[in-house]
Amino acid sequence: MIELKHSLDAKGHCLLEMPTGTGKTITLLSLITSYQLAHPEVGKLIYCTRTVPEMEKVLAELKELIEYRTKYFPQDQSPKILALGLSSRKNLCINPQVVEEGARESVDAKCMRLTAPWVRERARSGSSDDVELCDWYEGLDEAGPDGRLDAGVYTLHDMRAMGRKHKWCPYFLARHMIAFSNVVVFSYQYMLDPKVSAMVSREMEKEAVVVFDEAHNIDNVCIEALSVNLRQQTLDGAGRNLASLRREIDRVKETDAERLRDEYKRLVAGLTMQGALPGVGSAPAGVPPSAVATRAAGASTSAAAAAPKTAQWLSNPVLPEDVLREAVPGNIRRAEHFVAFLQRFLGFLRRRLGVRTVLHEDPTTFLTALQEDVAIDAKTLKFCYDRLISLMKTLEITATDDYGPVHRVADFATLVATYTRGFAVITEPYDDRLPNVPDPVIHLSCLDASLAMRPVFNKFQTVVITSGTLSPIDLYPKILNFHPVALASLNMTLTRDCLCPVVLTRGADQTAVSTKFDMRSDPGVVRNYGRMLVDLAAAVPDGIVCFFVSYHYMDSIVSRWHEMGILQELMAHKLVFIETQDVVETTLALDNYRRACDCGRGAVFLSVARGKVAEGIDFDRHYGRCVVMFGVPYQYTLSRILRARLEYLRETFQIKESDYLAFDAVRQAAQCIGRVIRSKADYGLMVFADKRYQRGDKRDKLPRWITSHLQDTHLNLSTDMLISIARDFMRSMAQPYDRQGLGKSLLTLEAVQALEAARAPGAAGEGEGVVPMIM
Repeated sequence: MIELKHSLDAKGHCLLEMPTGTGKTITLLSLITSYQLAHPEVGKLIYCTRTVPEMEKVLAELKELIEYRTKYFPQDQSPKILALGLSSRKNLCINPQVVEEGARESVDAKCMRLTAPWVRERARSGSSDDVELCDWYEGLDEAGPDGRLDAGVYTLHDMRAMGRKHKWCPYFLARHMIAFSNVVVFSYQYMLDPKVSAMVSREMEKEAVVVFDEAHNIDNVCIEALSVNLRQQTLDGAGRNLASLRREIDRVKETDAERLRDEYKRLVAGLTMQGALPGVGSAPAGVPPSAVATRAAGASTSAAAAAPKTAQWLSNPVLPEDVLREAVPGNIRRAEHFVAFLQRFLGFLRRRLGVRTVLHEDPTTFLTALQEDVAIDAKTLKFCYDRLISLMKTLEITATDDYGPVHRVADFATLVATYTRGFAVITEPYDDRLPNVPDPVIHLSCLDASLAMRPVFNKFQTVVITSGTLSPIDLYPKILNFHPVALASLNMTLTRDCLCPVVLTRGADQTAVSTKFDMRSDPGVVRNYGRMLVDLAAAVPDGIVCFFVSYHYMDSIVSRWHEMGILQELMAHKLVFIETQDVVETTLALDNYRRACDCGRGAVFLSVARGKVAEGIDFDRHYGRCVVMFGVPYQYTLSRILRARLEYLRETFQIKESDYLAFDAVRQAAQCIGRVIRSKADYGLMVFADKRYQRGDKRDKLPRWITSHLQDTHLNLSTDMLISIARDFMRSMAQPYDRQGLGKSLLTLEAVQALEAARAPGAAGEGEGVVPMIM
């Protein structure tokens, strides 16, 4: 990992494409945590993952690493490290009353009803007999300085177990202990979504090292974090929310008018002065990692006592901090004035939704029309989100899940007023694919992914972006607008050729196959795809995973296969399971697919590129002996949002539309194909079933660790040639595997010491202190 070490030394950012399933995570953890020990001035490691299962996997591997490392240190001299995962209340809460709410928003709201400062104050004063508190939160508060974590690695399961043992709230305990940890693992959203990041990431030290794992789609994550859609249902809900807020304001005026006057005085002083952006403390920059973990043991601040400070304010979705140093404009300082202001803005949005034709405008044009119509200026609009949060806090509203629509409108207002470039406001009266069904929507679409990444690059000295599918890797610095000090696409070292990528261009009847729009409905193409899958099911043991370009195409081709009798032939060889857009159904299908593979019956799983299965599910070992990518998974190119982004990329970063579309499609295909290889002992057949993969402009965009195994004899294949190659490959992989051969690609401690001795002749014993990386 010379490139990573170079980035850490240079205090710069890096892009690393590392093959999937070859120890990428453990390698990153090994080097960075070792670097922390060798350089005490380096801050904590912030490891960002896409999903909760990936988070748990990272922490489990870190736990193994710490145990392995402990064996090479003298007794009681092993460095102390505190590592933990942070997730939402839904994943950490152990209060049965809260967990049963189910949805994340409902869990958050129920938690606030039990832990909000004013609720606890009411309970202490005895002003109300029916006030209910959270026993676990109160238990953490009563523990005081003892409510802490000792050095160690804590997964989400460990945090919940710790909470049940001591009757402490795991969520607020994790939030509190972040300040004293050496390694923090959490979701991308905690770093990229400004509505969340200010609560969690704002107080992280500049010297921290940030890793974005599986970051091939990081630009899309950034775009989604800063985009807002408003439909008629949202505006109707926001109207009901504003009516409810007005009634609440009238009630507070009659019972406790002083509260509203105090809020007005605070707003006069400005948002920053009133503590709009508090956060948990962080360790000083120069404190060694082991010292931070030790300091955690003596943390004197109660976790529950500190929690309300961060719970009182969410974050403004605006990134520029200069806005937050200004005072809130006078025309929205009073609660009733602000509600009237939002009602005027809501009326303007309702009229916009009533248009009969598509409107495409930039934020400046939208704000000009807003000013002319209802006399609302951009400066006032910028403060909508913070002003709404302040009002709800003043009114002591805990049912936050009921106020989602008005929060969405305020989010829209703040974003559209803040950015003059990099955004588009698109109003569509209907979906082009269903022109007869009225479905008006206003899209505030972020077009520039670098807007969300810029604060991360500017704040932290080293940001590592890594994945198994980043090719072509030189496009990411343009899209994210940064300058990496290291940029590398690494190959895979294998003891046997366990990857077999092939390109299928023709069926058994020599008819070209492709999912191009003008070919995908051709009966010959549908039949050839079906016959190929049936023949593969007969030749390949255990599990086969298939990916299609869209749900619509998958439904269409499966229906056609059923009419042709192909589906019945396929089920004679293996059971068939299908991914749907329903999470519960897909989870059940996956579970049954694995059972069919475990019992030897074999199965075929039909899935969709860009779906849940393509992004987060591994088909290792016998669960995925073959993966088939039907077609090239391009985005819906007639989407106005996509067209606006392509135009922006062309004008701003000089990226051609065709280059970006091909790059995006091939990275999705590579991500699907890579699902079957999860270790060096694994093996799998990779089938690119589309004639377009024969072209160099497509193949060149595949990762190097795939193209290096793509032989000339495996290109431009017909179905019969593919089946012949598949049988030969499966036969060779079925031979006894000499695991001792791993020594050719994995270094033991003795091998590392021998290398060190060879580099420095006469320096005997120099490598004794080297701790090898495990793969």
